[in-house]
Amino acid sequence: AEAGESEERQSVTVEVGGRRLEVVLPANLAPATSAAGARRAAPPRRSTAGRAVVAVSGDALTSPMQGTIVKVAVSEGQVVAAGDLIVVLEAMKMEQPLSAHKAGTVVSLTAQIGATVTAGATLCEIKD
Repeated sequence: AEAGESEERQSVTVEVGGRRLEVVLPANLAPATSAAGARRAAPPRRSTAGRAVVAVSGDALTSPMQGTIVKVAVSEGQVVAAGDLIVVLEAMKMEQPLSAHKAGTVVSLTAQIGATVTAGATLCEIKD
């Protein structure tokens, strides 16, 4: 406890919910001071590690996230137009409609109501 008390402290003013507050931090945690004297915190870094990147290309319609299929609006062999509803995916109690990314015929339909899918899983293919 004594080692923590002897540490150099620095006062920092922060704004939270529209109110300015003065916070005292150990000097090694306080944001660096710029040449003009204003304190500027570094923006938080956002990591993309572990996130699935889902691109709409080719024939496959893939799931953009993990979730449960709650509705399948098409059947195998059905002709669809770009933008037509294919399936509805539920994730974290929110429904996400997935539409056809191009016009064509639905083939290789693997989506079934109640099935849990992972991000990037192929739900069906839409062939020209």
